[in-house]
Amino acid sequence: MYWLYRWESQEGEGLQNLSLEPDQEALAELKEDGLQLAISFSQEGSILAIGGEDGHLRVFKWPAMAPVLTETDTKTSIKDLTISSDERFIAVNRSSGPCRVWDLQSSEVVASLPREAGEMFGFCRFCNKADNSHVLFITAMEGDYGKIVSWNTTSWTRTGSKKITREAISAFAVSPNGALLAIGTIEGSVVIVDSKDMRTLVTVKKAHLGVVTTLSFSQDSRTLLSTSFDSTARVTYVGSPKSNGTSIWPILLVIILAVLVYYCMQHKEDILAMLPR
Repeated sequence: MYWLYRWESQEGEGLQNLSLEPDQEALAELKEDGLQLAISFSQEGSILAIGGEDGHLRVFKWPAMAPVLTETDTKTSIKDLTISSDERFIAVNRSSGPCRVWDLQSSEVVASLPREAGEMFGFCRFCNKADNSHVLFITAMEGDYGKIVSWNTTSWTRTGSKKITREAISAFAVSPNGALLAIGTIEGSVVIVDSKDMRTLVTVKKAHLGVVTTLSFSQDSRTLLSTSFDSTARVTYVGSPKSNGTSIWPILLVIILAVLVYYCMQHKEDILAMLPR
């Protein structure tokens, strides 16, 4: 039986205590369903998806718990799942096989994303880009390398792949503005990359003494929270998020140089007169 817990905080100024208070409501729909390896709410909080060690995938409307999608594959366990921000798709990675994508409106499979030779899929996350398009990112292990693979969510074709680390990936997150990706490793390292070109921006070796278990960006995408099996939590500063993926400093530099050249051309004779003869 699964029970609900509600997060309650005190109001007012000053130091506050946060606590989890048990609710009297139980999720009877999940009675005796075994160990759940993946649980996720949609961004709007109206859909709950649960994936079990027994291979049972269940998707509900929240909080009514009305069934939306059910699938059972007892030969595999569910490793991870993700719901798109528009609540249209759900992607599911299992312990073997491709990543499968369902349309939540029709409850039908719309894509089966294959692995390349030697790949083993791990985590999956939908990413909402600045132009409101969606990308699906999947982490994968290929030999000794941990990599990130990107997929177009219209044609469901692979659009990119980049090896990021030589440590096994144990956690994955996408920033709210869609500009950053973060991975945590079993060696306790944290790596933050640019979602557009997969360029590494921040690497913190041995950020934790144990396996990184959870990653979460702040709402402004400037900081990253990581937690570990070693019972530690760490906040890593990323910096100011880019505007539509473009930095303003090169533009300002070009403007300054243009003004300087114009000034020199207009006052050429005065500048020459000031030079020593």
